Amino acid sequence: MDHEKPCVCVLDASTYVGFWILKGLLNRGYIVHAAIQKNGEKEIEKQIKDMEKVDERLVVFHVDILDYQSILVALKDSSALFCCLDSPDSYDEKMVDLEVRGAINVVEACAQTDSIEKIVFNSSLTAAIWREDICSDKDVDERSWSDQGFCRKLKLWYALAKTLSEQAAWALAMDRMLCMVSINAGLVLGPGVTQQNPRSTMFYLKGAAEMYENGVLAFVDVNFLADVNIRAFEDRSTGGRYFCFNQIVNTEEEAVKLAQSLSPLIPLPPRYECQGSEVYAERLKTKKLNKLVEGTAC
Repeated sequence: MDHEKPCVCVLDASTYVGFWILKGLLNRGYIVHAAIQKNGEKEIEKQIKDMEKVDERLVVFHVDILDYQSILVALKDSSALFCCLDSPDSYDEKMVDLEVRGAINVVEACAQTDSIEKIVFNSSLTAAIWREDICSDKDVDERSWSDQGFCRKLKLWYALAKTLSEQAAWALAMDRMLCMVSINAGLVLGPGVTQQNPRSTMFYLKGAAEMYENGVLAFVDVNFLADVNIRAFEDRSTGGRYFCFNQIVNTEEEAVKLAQSLSPLIPLPPRYECQGSEVYAERLKTKKLNKLVEGTAC
């Protein structure tokens, strides 16, 4: 067995994105600690346990993100953490608080683990786009953050959870002088997403009409997202936030195609035909992502 690649940890590996990162890491020859929460996606968890039986490079750990010690056990000997926190149930004010506390525990555990070289923290574009002036024509890039008060007013709990948990992770990582990169992904699409990731998909899409009309509704293929995660770890020059998406949805035809790809989560009226031809201005910028994918991260 080839042990040239280091050991890394994916937490929570039973999330849709976490599972695809795990598969990408194994395909590249890494030893992977798959940290799974007890209330994770059951179908994915079963697949991971089946994979563990036949791949000695995969080791499964059961963790509770509110139990600091369980995280430390999963991180032992790992050179990187790929953090993917998502609620398997619903998002409300209580879940926002739990996700923030979990992010703090995970980063603090990394600070107490001598082997950790980098944290790749998976966040969301929804942590950057929601503000009172969402209707403005200003570009939205990695310097942008969603406004907490605006998210609370519109009950955008998913966006608020991603915003506060990422901000908490950054504050602690900087305080502990940890190397961290955050990946702010668009709506995640891919094989089986409507069965394996339905809730996070629908939570992301709350306010979809406003996102669409303001040029900030974007999606990303999960395989591409996993590849960006691994590149962000492997490229020592990476730092800060990276917006990650394949396409901005800014025409009615593209919006219909997106809805069709998410059927039956998003029902379309029978015999639906595109009526409009309006094209909304694209406002999301990905200069940093482009440089990373080209192999010259800034």
